[in-house]
Amino acid sequence: MLGLEVGADDYVTKPFSVAEFVGRVHAILRRRDYERAAVGSAVRELGGLRIDLARHRVEIDGVPVQLTRSELKLLVFLAQKPEQVFSRTQIMEHLWETLYVGDARACDVHVHNLRQKIETDPSHPTRLVAVREVGYKLVPS
Repeated sequence: MLGLEVGADDYVTKPFSVAEFVGRVHAILRRRDYERAAVGSAVRELGGLRIDLARHRVEIDGVPVQLTRSELKLLVFLAQKPEQVFSRTQIMEHLWETLYVGDARACDVHVHNLRQKIETDPSHPTRLVAVREVGYKLVPS
């Protein structure tokens, strides 16, 4: 969990199978291809939140915010359908671009890290909000 909290996208515990390792490498390569394809996408604005994928840039009320690739990918995913609630599993499957078989609570780490950067008060989120027993949604503010 510490590795995920400081920005790691994945980890493999020992012992692991070669098939699992190869599958994870392929998932990383698919994510890279997805990010390259998304470079031509338009700028997305939701309230004071501005997402520019081509420049890997996010601004909150005009102030630049530095995000990791995973944080940006999560934010873009939620911003595509504001106000729609996504389950933890849906979010993790989007981040991994494959069926997610791990603990769905790993999603909470990604959400926590993103909230630290996009919320005025991360302990009382208004943009990236939890929907009890369902998941998370992005709310334009």
